[in-house]
Formats: sequence, structure tokens, C-alpha cells
Amino acid sequence: MGRAVGIDLGTTNSCMAVAEGGEIVVIPSGEGQRVMPSVVAFTAKGERLVGLVAKRQAITNPRNTIWSIKRLMGRHFEEVSEERMNVSYEVRDNEKGDAVVRVFDRDYTPPEISAMILQRLKSRAEEFLGEPVTEAVITVPAYFNEVQREATKAAGRIAGFEVRRVLNEPTAAALAFMEPTERKRLAVYDLGGGTFDISILQVVNGVFEVMATSGNTHLGGDDFDARIVEWIISEFKREHGLDLSSDPVALQRIREAAERAKCELSTVLEAGINLPFIASDEEGPKHLEMSLTRGLLESLIEDLVKLTREPSEKALNDASVRPEEIDHVLLVGGSTRMPFVRKMVEDIFHQKPAHSVNPDEVVGIGAAVEASVLTGQRKDLVLLDVTPLTLGVETLGGVMAPIVERNTPIPIKRSRMFTSAVDNQQVVSIHVLQGERELAEGNRSLGRFELVGIPPAKRGAPRIEVSFEIDSNGLLSVSAKDAITGRLQSMRVNPSGGLSEDEIHRLMKEAEANAEIDKARMRLVESRNAADQAIYDAQRVLEAAKKHLEKESWEELDTALVSLRMTRDTTDRVRIAKETSRTSELVTQVSRLIEVLDSGSIGASEEQDQLYVLEDSPEEPHEL
Repeated sequence: MGRAVGIDLGTTNSCMAVAEGGEIVVIPSGEGQRVMPSVVAFTAKGERLVGLVAKRQAITNPRNTIWSIKRLMGRHFEEVSEERMNVSYEVRDNEKGDAVVRVFDRDYTPPEISAMILQRLKSRAEEFLGEPVTEAVITVPAYFNEVQREATKAAGRIAGFEVRRVLNEPTAAALAFMEPTERKRLAVYDLGGGTFDISILQVVNGVFEVMATSGNTHLGGDDFDARIVEWIISEFKREHGLDLSSDPVALQRIREAAERAKCELSTVLEAGINLPFIASDEEGPKHLEMSLTRGLLESLIEDLVKLTREPSEKALNDASVRPEEIDHVLLVGGSTRMPFVRKMVEDIFHQKPAHSVNPDEVVGIGAAVEASVLTGQRKDLVLLDVTPLTLGVETLGGVMAPIVERNTPIPIKRSRMFTSAVDNQQVVSIHVLQGERELAEGNRSLGRFELVGIPPAKRGAPRIEVSFEIDSNGLLSVSAKDAITGRLQSMRVNPSGGLSEDEIHRLMKEAEANAEIDKARMRLVESRNAADQAIYDAQRVLEAAKKHLEKESWEELDTALVSLRMTRDTTDRVRIAKETSRTSELVTQVSRLIEVLDSGSIGASEEQDQLYVLEDSPEEPHEL
């Protein structure tokens, strides 16, 4: 049996942690960072890149680089098309009406792309731990609906995990922050790259109880970046008369510059945005040079940040808690580093938020805590979560009849009795809905099924019991039973958000078959990265050598550098490693020669000075 890890599958970055010897350890991404960019790229050569290597090449390959895929999870295309997605890749609908990503004439569903990220995390965890990793607790925004949760679970299955639990992100953060022995109330304000969640929890004698949760699954740092991008494009057009929005490469450069400026403005008051050769016209190349102040940024995003107030107040109201009764406010997500966001949090909760945890890692750490509970490593805490949205069925006139109200503790099973709408009705259609609107059309449809074989009777006579059962993951099963005949029909929410069970199994097999290929590709990328470093070192040393050494001292290194440059872009990893090693050894040798020459020059100079002094100050003659 393999190990279990906790995974924060984030919009912008993903983080992974594991319980080791009673402590929670964050598993590094293997790219020099503790978090991994949630980015997948496809190259013209047929390579698939994941993580930092995918993010680095986004400027030159924007149409085939996928980021923020979490915002598409379990969603229909018509929902997505109503938003202004700040992406360069093509989002379209498939035959089921689900949002999919089009890359090189192939459609990928969001769970497929997410599975590629999870697969890379799984591979890295196995390298770090030195043993198989088969189980995972994966976090989702608290306000994710049933389809989005199922889509996340499907992504985990495709990646080769047994998903032990789909855990709400704010709840995971609370598990990482609070000690089970504490008796406190906690508000978790989670503003990440693509979603916003707010949860109110209390901890009593090791029991973590979620009292209420609310949020917005279409609000986050991506939206802040989009506002900055719009401002940059508008200012450049006003100054130069050129519209950069239609140039995907320029647009990607602007996006990255906008994100950097946003991050910088969390610690400084003004950030420069400089992008040379961003465009050209008949007068020649144009450079983008402007500055963004913190005050201007705050004015650009003020209305977006204010959108977090209503869900926060709603969660407090649902929990019947006043802001003054909250002991701690915990910030989660990179966007909470912004001073303007922190000021909003202080205004809502009447206190300064806690700063003792890393907002990028706390959710992954909490997921690992829950994994340790589910695998029996920890027995000192119990988690009681809630369902974030109301669940019900459509009744006569297109009205939604609630069965499970929002913020009901889970797991739970709840039933409600219904009857027929017309005389002699023998078939009842059950339309399952999720949302807070009274009319069915204003809520999210989770599925439909029919209960057939009902004995003919006058309207109002049949008794149909509809039962909703929600497990600890927040995943839903629905059944309808005729009280007279005992006939039963049931359904479970589509477990894929766009994939059938057969498709999931096919993708699982593909992922398993391609696991070694993907590992080989990653090893090739790592070899090329090492080659790039060796090339950089060789260029630097050669410049110095050509100034100080004879040609025969650096000629071999020059030849090796040419050979490594030619080899670097091949797929022969062994040859790349050999050429890299050879070049690195020659770099060391030539560097030593330069050091010896420098030290020799210094020694000679000192000796000449001493001789000069001796000549200037001859010894006094000995007395006879």
C-alpha cells in the first residue's frame, strides 16, 4: 500500500505536503520551489510540459499553454463564454455543451488537464519519498458545486490516485492553523488566483466544525491581472495608436508583466512595466514603458475586492456570529498579500488578520493533516464540514423545492415526500438542482432521471419519496421511491463534469501507459536545463579566458560549447548529459587557469615592489 499526500490543486499554483514522523512536510516541486505553477503546455514537437518549464515558455507558445484550468472545471461553455476569460488558448464547447480546451486539433476536458498537473505532483512525491504514492486528499474551493467536485475527483483518478477525500480549501487551512486542543472561532478568508471562499469554523476539544461557508467561484487574482492588462493596453493604444490585444505573444508578455507588477506593489508603492520591442509600425519598433502605482492598482480593482464583503457577511450571518466573536482571521491565497485586500479584511472582521502562516502553502499542509487522519496516523481531531449550496428538485411551475439547505453539516441523508401533478401520471421526472434561487432556471442543473411504473391515480394521490445523500466529500446521490409499489430509481451526479465513466477509465489507462513516457520527458527537460546552465557558465568563462589566456588554453572549451549547443535540442538524454558533463569539467579547468594567472600576476607585482624598496633603501655598510 502506498503513501497518502495532501494536495492543494490551485488555480495559479499547486502545493503538496505529507505527514512524516508526526510532522507535516511540504514536498518541493523539484524546480527549486515549494509550489508548482498549475500550467500545462503542448509543443509543436509533441512534448507535454507541466509546471515551471511550461510557464517559462508561455510567451513564445501562448496558444498552446494552459493555465487557470480550475476556472473551467465542471462548467458548461455557455457559463464560461459569459465571462471574459483572460487566456490566449481556445476554449470551446463539445457535443455535450461542456467547456473544453482546443490544442493542436484535439479537445482536452478540464479534468484531463488537471490530471496532468496531478500526475506531475504524484511523480515528484514518489521521487521525494522513495516509494509509491497512491492516495490523496485534494482540496477544492468551498463554494464548488457537486459537478465541480466530481470533476476534481475524476482528475485525481485519472492521475492514478485513490482520492480519499475532496476537502474544502478554507477547512484545510483551518486544520493547518489551529491546534485541536484550542477552543476558538476562526474565519478563513481565501482569495486565490481564480476563486474566493469564506468559512466560519469553531474548534472544541479536537472537533473542527464548519459553521457556515460562502464565496464566489469566479473571483480571484486572475481578475485583478485582467484589469491591469486592460489598463496597459488602453494606455499603450492612447500613446501609440496600436492595439496589442490581437497579438497573442504581446498579450502574454503583458500578462506576465501585469502579474509581476501586482506582486511588487504588495511591498512597494510604484512598479515599473518595461517591455522592449512590444510592437512596431512604419516608424519602427515600439517599446512599452510605464509605471503603475499602488493607488492606481487599488482603483482598478476596488470593485472586485468589495465583492468579497457580501459573502463574508453572509457567512457570519449564517453562522450567527458577530465579527467581534471571531478569535482569528486567517488569510489564504496569494492575493491576500495585497495591502488593499488586508484592509478590506480588517474592515469586515474588525481585527487584523493572522500573518503566521504562508498563504501559498497552508491549504496543502491542511490537506496533508486530513490525509494523516484518514490513514490513521492522527486520531486527535474530527472534521465536520457543511454543504455550501442548497440542493433540491424542480416542482410544478418551474419552482425549486429545497431538500438540503446550504450550510447543512455533512455527511447527511435527507428525504422529502412529493406527489404527481396530473391524473393517471405513471412517470415522474426528477430534476436535481443546486443553488439559492427560487426558480429552477436560476440554479445549476445537476441531472435528471425518471421513476417509471407508478400506478395510475388522481393527481395528489401517489407518494414519491425523494432522498438526497451527501458523503463526507460533499458528493451527492439522489433516489426516488414510490411508496405504494416500492419501485426505486437513483442517480449520482455526473462524476466527470464532462467525462463518462468509460472515458475516465480510458484516460486512466492512457495516463498509466504514458507515465514512463512523461517521466522520460521530464528527465529530458531536466537534462536540457542542466545543459542550459553549463552553456551559460561556459560563455561567461570563455569571455574571461579570451582576454587573459592563449587560444590553446580555451580552444577545447569553445569546441565543447559548440557541440553542447547542437546536442541540447536533441532527444538523446544520455548524449546531452555526457556533453554537459564534459563542458562543465572544461569550465572548471579553464576557471582554475584564470585564477592561477590572476594570483600569479598579484604575486609578481608584490615581488617587484619589494625589490624596488630594497633598491631604494640599501643596507647600511657593516662596520669593521
